[in-house]
Amino acid sequence: MTPAARVQMAIELLDKIVASAQRNGAPADTIIAEWFKTRRFAGSGDRRGIRDLIYRAIRAFGEPPETGRRAMLGLAQIDPEIAAAFDGSPYGPPKIGRAENALQPAPMPDWLGGRIDAAEHEALLARAPLDLRVNVLQTSPDAMMAIYPNATQIPGLPNGLRIDPPIAIEADDAMRDGLIDVQDAGSQFVVAACQAKPGMTVIDLCAGGGGKTLALGADMENSGRLVACDTDRTRLSRLSPRAARAGVNVEVRLLDGGREAAMLGNLAEKGDVVLVDAPCTGSGTLRRNPEARWRITPDRLRDVLDVQRHVLDLATPLVRPGGVLVYAVCSLIEREGWGQIEDFLMHNPDFKAEPLEIGRESGPGRILTPSHDGTDGFFVARLIRAC
Repeated sequence: MTPAARVQMAIELLDKIVASAQRNGAPADTIIAEWFKTRRFAGSGDRRGIRDLIYRAIRAFGEPPETGRRAMLGLAQIDPEIAAAFDGSPYGPPKIGRAENALQPAPMPDWLGGRIDAAEHEALLARAPLDLRVNVLQTSPDAMMAIYPNATQIPGLPNGLRIDPPIAIEADDAMRDGLIDVQDAGSQFVVAACQAKPGMTVIDLCAGGGGKTLALGADMENSGRLVACDTDRTRLSRLSPRAARAGVNVEVRLLDGGREAAMLGNLAEKGDVVLVDAPCTGSGTLRRNPEARWRITPDRLRDVLDVQRHVLDLATPLVRPGGVLVYAVCSLIEREGWGQIEDFLMHNPDFKAEPLEIGRESGPGRILTPSHDGTDGFFVARLIRAC
């Protein structure tokens, strides 16, 4: 494909991605993958080039552009090679018209940027490294570093490895055999905050696909009771096969929305540790998913805050006296983090925050950020229930 044809294909894909984001449809990666399945003429170099153009545009514009062409014209202002592609050649974009207005790059929407520390904006939109968690039930960090010699140990995480720049490992034997798991360092620090130990009863209330569940199982050395719950059947269905590969014993419990409390009744006051990795805006993961800025809205934030309060209400009775509730969100919006937990502590005086030695202080909890900690953005709080 010619450079002009790559730009035109990126424009067409951006149109689809913007439309999907506006209706909360399929994410960009899915749209791109489906597009290429039906266009075998695009070689590996073409695909990399087109994907790079798309994600450059997504990172450059915090608000969804009206059209993919306007977004690419905005990049053309700062990249002569892209500008030269608007030459009117076959399969390329039409020439730039005199009356056409290009978008000016503005990486963060005003409403969202005002809710996230400005010092984090640039780091939130930088490319993320590849972070791995070594499954010590099956192998050791030294053995994995021998397989991945470019990996370095992540400070503070004895089982965490980082590869930067990232590489593709999805098809590697170590992944297929459950020896390693792709997991951001921030997520690994959240698991560490749980301090799960052998013999405990640990409940992962919003388990999703089970990344943190598997890490908890490794910390428990497969001794005790590990319960993974969620209302999302599709996401939770991925957990059992992953657990089998990783050698983790876990009880998987699919909850019916609206009936969660009844379905959790037999776990009342059973939890030594209850992890609430709550649904959130995902504003802390923009470096891995920059398109999320096009989906996060004030209305969505309000909805998410309601869901978080609901999940905390479900979690509270599951914690045994003297047990621990760990609350985490991959968001840097304060209302989802320390604001949510301050409200919780005000209404639940039998809980108190316990200090953690990670990240920086944020009200009753801690925050981890890309610029300060080299992680995705997280808030985490460890709350102890009185005996």
